[in-house]
Amino acid sequence: MKKILVIHGPNLDLLGKREPEIYGKVTLAKINQELQKVARAKKVSLKIVQSNHEGEIVDLIGKSKDKFAALLINPAAYTHTSVAIRDAIAACGIPTVEVHLSNIYSREEFRHISLIAPVARGQISGFGINSYILGLLAAISLLKE
Repeated sequence: MKKILVIHGPNLDLLGKREPEIYGKVTLAKINQELQKVARAKKVSLKIVQSNHEGEIVDLIGKSKDKFAALLINPAAYTHTSVAIRDAIAACGIPTVEVHLSNIYSREEFRHISLIAPVARGQISGFGINSYILGLLAAISLLKE
């Protein structure tokens, strides 16, 4: 069974409470539950991690090459700031899909630049929980290539 690493970046543990007008009322637990449903139906397994720490995320990605067939990541605020996460994704060489609950391009100007997008196979943003579902389906489709 193919394995996909799912990484939720900083402050996503606060979903459901944090700025619901931007991120909605869905909790991280609900997102993970829905991702697991899709994974079971598509016969893949997920390792799901949330971290507020850049170095921990870099370490997870760095160790992913021989363990996971794809990476689904919402780097959250690190999208716009972390060269280290970008470089880890480039170095690990596994297909990566970047997701965001909100449309980062309709928000503050500093959020319009993703350091991750150039090293990801694609990016999905602005569809709330469906960004994750679509992202997972995209990652699964990459496994067939």
